[in-house]
Amino acid sequence: MPATAAKLAIIIDDIGYRLTDEAALSLPQNITLSVLPHTPLGQKLATDGHKKGHEIMLHLPMQALNGKALGPGGLTNDMSEAQIKQQLQSAFSSIPFAKGANNHMGSLLTQMDEPMLWVMQSLKQQQLFFVDSVTTKYTRASNQAIKLGVPLLRRQVFLDNDINEDALEKQFQQIITRSKQQGSLVAIAHPYPETIRFLNANLARLKENGIILVPTSQLFDEVGIATAGQPNPTATLK
Repeated sequence: MPATAAKLAIIIDDIGYRLTDEAALSLPQNITLSVLPHTPLGQKLATDGHKKGHEIMLHLPMQALNGKALGPGGLTNDMSEAQIKQQLQSAFSSIPFAKGANNHMGSLLTQMDEPMLWVMQSLKQQQLFFVDSVTTKYTRASNQAIKLGVPLLRRQVFLDNDINEDALEKQFQQIITRSKQQGSLVAIAHPYPETIRFLNANLARLKENGIILVPTSQLFDEVGIATAGQPNPTATLK
Protein backbone atom coordinates (compact mmCIF):
# COMPACT_ATOMS: atom_id res chain seq x y z
CA MET A 1 0.00 0.00 0.00
CA PRO A 2 1.58 3.32 -1.05
CA ALA A 3 2.24 6.03 1.53
CA THR A 4 -0.19 8.25 -0.35
CA ALA A 5 -3.09 5.78 -0.01
CA ALA A 6 -6.51 7.33 0.38
CA LYS A 7 -8.22 6.92 3.74
CA LEU A 8 -11.85 5.92 4.11
CA ALA A 9 -14.01 5.91 7.24
CA ILE A 10 -17.23 3.91 7.16
CA ILE A 11 -19.68 4.55 9.98
CA ILE A 12 -22.46 2.04 10.65
CA ASP A 13 -25.13 3.94 12.57
CA ASP A 14 -28.71 3.32 13.78
CA ILE A 15 -27.35 0.54 16.03
CA GLY A 16 -29.16 -0.45 19.20
CA TYR A 17 -32.72 -1.66 18.64
CA ARG A 18 -32.64 -4.86 16.58
CA LEU A 19 -31.07 -8.22 17.40
CA THR A 20 -29.80 -8.25 13.81
CA ASP A 21 -27.66 -5.17 14.61
CA GLU A 22 -25.19 -7.56 16.23
CA ALA A 23 -24.15 -8.62 12.72
CA ALA A 24 -22.29 -5.29 12.47
CA LEU A 25 -19.70 -6.87 14.79
CA SER A 26 -18.79 -9.26 11.96
CA LEU A 27 -17.31 -6.32 10.02
CA PRO A 28 -13.59 -5.48 10.16
CA GLN A 29 -12.56 -3.62 13.31
CA ASN A 30 -11.67 -0.42 11.43
CA ILE A 31 -15.39 0.08 10.72
CA THR A 32 -16.82 2.64 13.17
CA LEU A 33 -20.04 1.78 15.06
CA SER A 34 -22.41 4.63 15.97
CA VAL A 35 -24.94 3.57 18.59
CA LEU A 36 -28.32 5.09 19.51
CA PRO A 37 -28.66 6.12 23.18
CA HIS A 38 -30.94 4.42 25.72
CA THR A 39 -31.67 1.50 23.39
CA PRO A 40 -32.20 -2.12 24.49
CA LEU A 41 -28.95 -3.37 22.93
CA GLY A 42 -26.93 -0.16 22.67
CA GLN A 43 -24.77 -0.51 25.75
CA LYS A 44 -23.98 -4.18 25.06
CA LEU A 45 -23.17 -3.66 21.38
CA ALA A 46 -20.98 -0.63 22.17
CA THR A 47 -19.08 -2.66 24.76
CA ASP A 48 -18.76 -5.74 22.55
CA GLY A 49 -17.74 -3.60 19.58
CA HIS A 50 -15.09 -1.83 21.63
CA LYS A 51 -13.68 -5.19 22.79
CA LYS A 52 -13.40 -6.25 19.14
CA GLY A 53 -11.47 -3.08 18.32
CA HIS A 54 -14.18 -0.95 16.74
CA GLU A 55 -14.25 2.78 17.38
CA ILE A 56 -17.55 3.70 19.04
CA MET A 57 -19.64 6.82 18.46
CA LEU A 58 -22.94 8.11 19.80
CA HIS A 59 -25.71 8.33 17.17
CA LEU A 60 -27.55 11.32 18.57
CA PRO A 61 -31.24 11.70 17.62
CA MET A 62 -32.20 15.20 16.49
CA GLN A 63 -35.53 16.57 15.36
CA ALA A 64 -36.37 16.04 11.68
CA LEU A 65 -38.51 18.09 9.33
CA ASN A 66 -40.82 15.12 8.78
CA GLY A 67 -41.74 14.99 12.47
CA LYS A 68 -40.70 11.34 12.75
CA ALA A 69 -40.42 10.02 16.32
CA LEU A 70 -36.90 10.36 17.68
CA GLY A 71 -36.88 7.69 20.35
CA PRO A 72 -35.20 8.26 23.72
CA GLY A 73 -32.42 10.81 24.05
CA GLY A 74 -33.62 13.01 21.19
CA LEU A 75 -32.91 16.72 20.94
CA THR A 76 -35.76 19.02 19.85
CA ASN A 77 -36.18 22.70 19.03
CA ASP A 78 -38.31 23.42 22.12
CA MET A 79 -35.52 22.45 24.55
CA SER A 80 -33.56 25.01 26.55
CA GLU A 81 -29.77 25.13 26.63
CA ALA A 82 -29.77 23.29 29.97
CA GLN A 83 -32.12 20.60 28.66
CA ILE A 84 -30.07 19.98 25.52
CA LYS A 85 -26.80 19.75 27.44
CA GLN A 86 -28.33 17.45 30.07
CA GLN A 87 -29.88 15.23 27.40
CA LEU A 88 -26.56 15.05 25.57
CA GLN A 89 -24.69 14.10 28.73
CA SER A 90 -27.26 11.41 29.51
CA ALA A 91 -26.99 10.03 25.98
CA PHE A 92 -23.19 9.75 26.23
CA SER A 93 -23.52 8.11 29.64
CA SER A 94 -25.65 5.38 28.06
CA ILE A 95 -23.09 4.49 25.35
CA PRO A 96 -19.70 3.47 26.77
CA PHE A 97 -16.45 4.22 24.92
CA ALA A 98 -17.99 6.81 22.54
CA LYS A 99 -15.31 9.15 21.17
CA GLY A 100 -17.66 11.41 19.26
CA ALA A 101 -21.15 11.78 17.84
CA ASN A 102 -23.06 12.05 14.60
CA ASN A 103 -26.64 13.14 14.17
CA HIS A 104 -29.51 10.71 13.68
CA MET A 105 -32.06 12.45 11.44
CA GLY A 106 -31.84 16.16 12.39
CA SER A 107 -32.95 17.80 9.15
CA LEU A 108 -34.75 20.41 11.28
CA LEU A 109 -32.54 20.83 14.34
CA THR A 110 -29.22 20.96 12.49
CA GLN A 111 -30.48 24.07 10.66
CA MET A 112 -30.73 25.96 13.97
CA ASP A 113 -27.72 27.91 15.20
CA GLU A 114 -28.42 28.01 18.94
CA PRO A 115 -29.12 24.33 19.58
CA MET A 116 -26.10 23.39 17.46
CA LEU A 117 -23.94 25.82 19.41
CA TRP A 118 -25.04 24.19 22.68
CA VAL A 119 -24.30 20.72 21.31
CA MET A 120 -20.83 21.77 20.17
CA GLN A 121 -20.08 23.47 23.50
CA SER A 122 -20.79 20.17 25.23
CA LEU A 123 -18.66 18.18 22.80
CA LYS A 124 -15.81 20.67 23.10
CA GLN A 125 -15.90 20.47 26.89
CA GLN A 126 -15.61 16.69 26.76
CA GLN A 127 -13.01 16.68 23.95
CA LEU A 128 -15.27 14.73 21.62
CA PHE A 129 -15.54 14.99 17.83
CA PHE A 130 -18.57 15.48 15.58
CA VAL A 131 -19.52 13.99 12.23
CA ASP A 132 -22.23 15.97 10.45
CA SER A 133 -24.45 13.35 8.79
CA VAL A 134 -25.62 16.14 6.42
CA THR A 135 -29.30 15.20 6.40
CA THR A 136 -30.07 18.66 5.00
CA LYS A 137 -28.00 20.92 2.76
CA TYR A 138 -28.89 23.76 5.14
CA THR A 139 -27.10 22.23 8.13
CA ARG A 140 -25.54 24.69 10.56
CA ALA A 141 -23.92 22.00 12.70
CA SER A 142 -20.61 22.17 10.85
CA ASN A 143 -20.45 25.97 11.13
CA GLN A 144 -20.86 25.84 14.90
CA ALA A 145 -18.30 23.04 15.26
CA ILE A 146 -15.76 25.04 13.27
CA LYS A 147 -16.48 28.16 15.31
CA LEU A 148 -15.65 26.33 18.55
CA GLY A 149 -12.82 24.20 17.20
CA VAL A 150 -14.64 20.90 17.66
CA PRO A 151 -12.97 18.27 15.43
CA LEU A 152 -15.37 17.94 12.50
CA LEU A 153 -16.00 15.66 9.57
CA ARG A 154 -18.88 15.59 7.12
CA ARG A 155 -20.63 12.61 5.64
CA GLN A 156 -20.06 12.53 1.89
CA VAL A 157 -21.76 9.33 0.73
CA PHE A 158 -24.66 7.25 2.05
CA LEU A 159 -24.05 3.65 1.00
CA ASP A 160 -27.48 2.17 1.50
CA ASN A 161 -30.41 4.52 1.03
CA ASP A 162 -31.41 1.71 -1.36
CA ILE A 163 -30.41 -1.83 -0.33
CA ASN A 164 -30.85 -3.35 -3.78
CA GLU A 165 -27.57 -5.03 -4.80
CA ASP A 166 -27.16 -2.83 -7.89
CA ALA A 167 -27.76 0.33 -5.85
CA LEU A 168 -25.23 -0.76 -3.21
CA GLU A 169 -22.68 -1.44 -5.94
CA LYS A 170 -23.27 1.97 -7.51
CA GLN A 171 -22.73 3.74 -4.18
CA PHE A 172 -19.68 1.62 -3.36
CA GLN A 173 -18.14 2.57 -6.70
CA GLN A 174 -18.78 6.21 -5.83
CA ILE A 175 -17.03 5.69 -2.48
CA ILE A 176 -13.99 4.22 -4.25
CA THR A 177 -13.85 6.95 -6.89
CA ARG A 178 -14.29 9.86 -4.50
CA SER A 179 -11.86 8.44 -1.92
CA LYS A 180 -9.16 8.27 -4.59
CA GLN A 181 -9.96 11.74 -5.90
CA GLN A 182 -10.10 13.45 -2.51
CA GLY A 183 -7.60 11.45 -0.46
CA SER A 184 -10.11 10.92 2.37
CA LEU A 185 -13.82 10.27 2.64
CA VAL A 186 -16.57 9.64 5.18
CA ALA A 187 -19.35 7.21 4.28
CA ILE A 188 -22.35 6.24 6.39
CA ALA A 189 -24.24 2.94 6.20
CA HIS A 190 -26.72 1.05 8.34
CA PRO A 191 -26.83 -2.40 9.95
CA TYR A 192 -29.23 -3.87 7.41
CA PRO A 193 -28.47 -7.55 6.70
CA GLU A 194 -28.08 -6.67 2.99
CA THR A 195 -25.53 -3.95 3.80
CA ILE A 196 -23.51 -6.15 6.17
CA ARG A 197 -23.38 -8.95 3.58
CA PHE A 198 -22.37 -6.51 0.83
CA LEU A 199 -19.57 -4.96 2.89
CA ASN A 200 -18.17 -8.29 4.05
CA ALA A 201 -18.12 -9.45 0.42
CA ASN A 202 -16.64 -6.26 -1.09
CA LEU A 203 -14.37 -4.46 1.41
CA ALA A 204 -11.33 -6.31 0.04
CA ARG A 205 -11.73 -4.22 -3.12
CA LEU A 206 -10.62 -1.12 -1.19
CA LYS A 207 -7.05 -2.37 -0.86
CA GLU A 208 -6.98 -3.22 -4.57
CA ASN A 209 -7.82 0.44 -5.22
CA GLY A 210 -5.17 1.85 -2.87
CA ILE A 211 -7.67 2.79 -0.15
CA ILE A 212 -7.14 2.15 3.56
CA LEU A 213 -10.14 1.64 5.83
CA VAL A 214 -9.55 3.60 9.05
CA PRO A 215 -11.41 4.41 12.29
CA THR A 216 -13.20 7.72 11.88
CA SER A 217 -10.96 9.64 14.28
CA GLN A 218 -7.90 8.83 12.13
CA LEU A 219 -9.21 11.12 9.41
CA PHE A 220 -8.42 14.10 11.63
CA ASP A 221 -4.76 13.41 10.92
CA GLU A 222 -5.59 14.22 7.29
CA VAL A 223 -7.72 17.31 7.78
CA GLY A 224 -6.70 18.75 11.12
CA ILE A 225 -9.55 20.46 12.95
CA ALA A 226 -10.94 21.53 9.63
CA THR A 227 -13.57 19.89 7.51
CA ALA A 228 -13.34 16.79 5.37
CA GLY A 229 -15.64 17.11 2.42
CA GLN A 230 -18.42 19.49 1.56
CA PRO A 231 -22.09 18.94 2.27
CA ASN A 232 -23.82 17.10 -0.54
CA PRO A 233 -26.62 19.35 -1.86
CA THR A 234 -28.56 16.26 -2.93
CA ALA A 235 -28.42 14.72 0.54
CA THR A 236 -31.41 12.66 1.52
CA LEU A 237 -33.47 14.08 4.38
CA LYS A 238 -33.79 11.67 7.25
